[in-house]
Amino acid sequence: MKEYENGIALERKFCKNDALPLALKDGAVIEGYASVFGAADYGGDIVQSGAYTACLRQMGSEGRRVKMLWQHDPCEPIGVWDEVREDARGLYVKGRILTDVTRGREAVALVAAGAIDGLSIGYRTKRAGKDDSGHRLLAELELWEVSLVTFPMLADARVGTKAEGTAEELLRDLAEAFAGARRMLAEG
Repeated sequence: MKEYENGIALERKFCKNDALPLALKDGAVIEGYASVFGAADYGGDIVQSGAYTACLRQMGSEGRRVKMLWQHDPCEPIGVWDEVREDARGLYVKGRILTDVTRGREAVALVAAGAIDGLSIGYRTKRAGKDDSGHRLLAELELWEVSLVTFPMLADARVGTKAEGTAEELLRDLAEAFAGARRMLAEG
């Protein structure tokens, strides 16, 4: 499915993440791989090593960041990616789901419970080719966003959770933080 932003077709890819640690500290910290090099997705696309290099360099020089969205919805930013980089395996991301945002709190609960376990990229293809088996080889991409998603494009495109405590403890800590904020507002 393609959507258009300012007349430009955006594409999305869902890829594997090995770990999704959570900690309530300036938001819930998550990390993993939003894209894995050399793996064919359900659409037959394969992202090649170096596909994000030019885009990440340009974004860095312009002071822009890759957006963290909920289910690719541009009206639902849920956090910030503090680190986005290529390594030998793929596109590594590390960021914070903001628990001050309603959807962010919901996302933390869903990830902690294992109901949401995928990451997906929103991008525009700048340069691609085909291999002998008909796979599209994505050589250069313009990365727009990385989303938390329900259904990743790759069968194994899943994240794991590793919390500082159990899901119940994370939610209890969040509830305590909100209770404290309510008390401060009432006293204020």
